[in-house]
Amino acid sequence: MITKNINKDKIGFQKLIAVFGIILFVGKIIAWKLTDSDAVFSDAMESIVNVISAFMGLYSLHLASKPKDEDHPYGHGKVEFVTAGIEGALIAIAGIMIIYEGINSLVTGRVLKGLDWGIAIIAATAIINYILGYISIRKGEKENSLVLISSGKHLQSDTITTLGVVISLIIVYFTQIFWIDSVVALIFGFYIIFVGYKIVRKSLRGIMDEQDPELLNNIIDLLEKNRHTEWIDIHNMKIQQFGSSLHIDAHITLPYYYSLREAHQEMENVILLLAKNTKRTVEFNFHMDDCKTISCPVCQIFDCPVRELPFVKRIKWTPENVTSVEKHTV
Repeated sequence: MITKNINKDKIGFQKLIAVFGIILFVGKIIAWKLTDSDAVFSDAMESIVNVISAFMGLYSLHLASKPKDEDHPYGHGKVEFVTAGIEGALIAIAGIMIIYEGINSLVTGRVLKGLDWGIAIIAATAIINYILGYISIRKGEKENSLVLISSGKHLQSDTITTLGVVISLIIVYFTQIFWIDSVVALIFGFYIIFVGYKIVRKSLRGIMDEQDPELLNNIIDLLEKNRHTEWIDIHNMKIQQFGSSLHIDAHITLPYYYSLREAHQEMENVILLLAKNTKRTVEFNFHMDDCKTISCPVCQIFDCPVRELPFVKRIKWTPENVTSVEKHTV
C-alpha cells in the first residue's frame, strides 16, 4: 500500500510538470513573437522537448507502477531507464538546435525588437522552471526515481539556457550589439548537449545492468559491519536496478552441519539486515552454500566441531571478493 501511494504521488507530480511545460512553452512562443529573437525561438523549441519528455516520463511512471506479470517477471521498472535515455537524447538535440539557430543569427545579423516584454516573460519562465526542477530532483532522489531526477535536471538545464537568453537580451537592450544574443545561445547550446549526454549515459548504465559502485560499496559495508560468525562468506553478489526497486542475488556460505531450519534462519538474518537498512524496495534471491575444507582458514567459528584446518585470518568483505563467484579463501 505504501508503494502504491508513492507511485501515485510520483505520477501526480509528473502530471504537474507536464501541465507547466505546456504553459511555459506558450509563454516562450509569445516572447519570441514579441522579440523576433532566434535565441528566444531556440529556447521555445527546447521547451517542446520539455513537454514531450514530461509526457514520456508520465507514461513510464504509470507503466513502472504496474505489478509483475508473466511477460515481465521482474516488473516494469526498467522503462524508467529507457524514457530517461530518450529524454537525454532530446535534450542533446535541443542543444544542437540552439547552436544551429545561434550560427544562423550570426550569419544573417537579425535585429531584435520588443525586448522589454520579452525579457520579463522569459525571466518568469526561468524562475518557474528552476523551482519545478529543484522540487523534481529532490523528490526523485528521495523516492529513487530516475524519471523525476532526469526531468528535474532537464528543467534546470532549460533554466540555465533561458537565463543565458535573458542576459543576452538585457545586454542587447542596452548596447544594441545584436550578435551577443547569438554567442550566448551557442555557449549554452553546448552546455545542454553535455547535460543530455550525462543523462543518456546514466540510463544506459541501468539498462545494461552496469554495477553501481556507490550502491555496492554501501551494501557491502553494511554487511561487513554487521556480519555474524556463522556467515563464513557472501559471494557471487549481483545487484540489478528496476526503476526505484532493487534485485539482489548472492550466495552465502554456512556451516555444512547446520540443519535446514538453522541455515535458512541465518540467510533470513542477512536479508532482514539489508531490507531494514535500504530505503528502496528490494527483492532477494539468496542461495545457501555449505562450507568446504578450503573455508576453514577463514571461518571464525572457533569451537567448530568438524574443523579440518586451523584458522588463519579474517577476510574483510570487499566489492572484489563479495562479487567473485568463488568462496573466500586465503
